[in-house]
Amino acid sequence: MPRSLRSSLVAAVLLLVVTTALLVGSDAWVRALGGAHSHARLQDVPQARVAVVLGCAERLADGRLNRFFRHRIEAAAELYRQGRVQALIVSGDNSRRDYDEPGAMRESLVSAGVPHDRIWCDYAGLRTLDSVLRAQRIFGQDEFIVVSQRFHNERAVFLGRRLGLKVHGFNAADVPVAVAPSTYLREVLARVKAVLDVCVLDTQPRHGGPPVEIRL
Repeated sequence: MPRSLRSSLVAAVLLLVVTTALLVGSDAWVRALGGAHSHARLQDVPQARVAVVLGCAERLADGRLNRFFRHRIEAAAELYRQGRVQALIVSGDNSRRDYDEPGAMRESLVSAGVPHDRIWCDYAGLRTLDSVLRAQRIFGQDEFIVVSQRFHNERAVFLGRRLGLKVHGFNAADVPVAVAPSTYLREVLARVKAVLDVCVLDTQPRHGGPPVEIRL
């Protein structure tokens, strides 16, 4: 075998080993730290002043209601109704005039019985990291609950805990992998990005803004 080909093979094998270790290691770390503070049962969720509901599209491309969205709204409304939190921050993407995740979440929560004046909108929650950091920097919360599906909560809690925040998760009902395989596949890479963001890159939110007081 020519030396150049041997060198290329060795480099390819090393790259594969490093990549696999990064993927497996990131997943294990996020699952361990985030999972330890993410709760499926309402009675296990510690009381907090505020919960942050993580955004997603209300409807799929074909017009059907997004089950991730519906389950998050149900979980957040129940969290409020049972007195575990006093207010909700709905945090999502509103980067286009015709796309408003926080507005859709607020309307659905009001329809579910949450008072309008107990809901605050974060229109710059473009990424999970942004939602977590902005909850502290813009809305003044060092301790809060995040509401999303289990896999998403694990990552959000991991980010918050690594950034020194006291974050817990309340797990909304899951959606089967077969229904949204691309979502679960993206999560594999998102966990690597989460580890790099808080441990290597010191990634900051894309948008700042003036402080917002949550008045209760």
